[in-house]
Amino acid sequence: MNILVTAGPTREPIDPVRFLSNRSSGKMGYAVAAAAKARGHDVVLITGPTACRPPRGIKTVRVTTAAEMLTAVLGHVRHCDALVMAAAVSDWRPLCAARKKLKKHATAPTLHLQRTPDILARVARIGGRRIVVGFAAETGNPVPEARRKLSAKKMDLIVANDVSRADSGFEVDTNRVTFIEAGGAMRELPLMTKKRVAAHILSWIEHAIPA
Repeated sequence: MNILVTAGPTREPIDPVRFLSNRSSGKMGYAVAAAAKARGHDVVLITGPTACRPPRGIKTVRVTTAAEMLTAVLGHVRHCDALVMAAAVSDWRPLCAARKKLKKHATAPTLHLQRTPDILARVARIGGRRIVVGFAAETGNPVPEARRKLSAKKMDLIVANDVSRADSGFEVDTNRVTFIEAGGAMRELPLMTKKRVAAHILSWIEHAIPA
């Protein structure tokens, strides 16, 4: 299969040296890309800024902002059998980024924010058939919001997790997730490494797409 994976955070510039972002390390998305490659699939990895090293043999597209990630996804998604949207895309960006560094001795700036593009919503409008897997990183019980996103963005599977836990979510090597399918089935996985979570995601995709 041709599998498209997004990973890492995006950065939305405030000025030439500052930005809005989040704590995503990219480890989950990179683990999915590595698992897909190890199983013999053709993989394209679209990644925001991260310290992770892409596995060998994977085409890697590096982006910074949510708008750049949208452009990269739209450029590859028509050719993929499955999209795994593991990136933690910033929800907001400054309405206007300053061209010069804002000086701290000046009056504290007021940031006017606007929503970044909704990549999965755009993908949902594209014709063709592909498996779409998304993530719901929440604080507290992630299931209600995950179910809303699953329906609103027309995904086949959403992987939900509580990122307020110390042993799962951002910046760690383990995760505790719940799989929720479009048909309503739900399966909780115990705490495991992100590599094992990635293997479960790939197994789900392989069973969802006929050989």
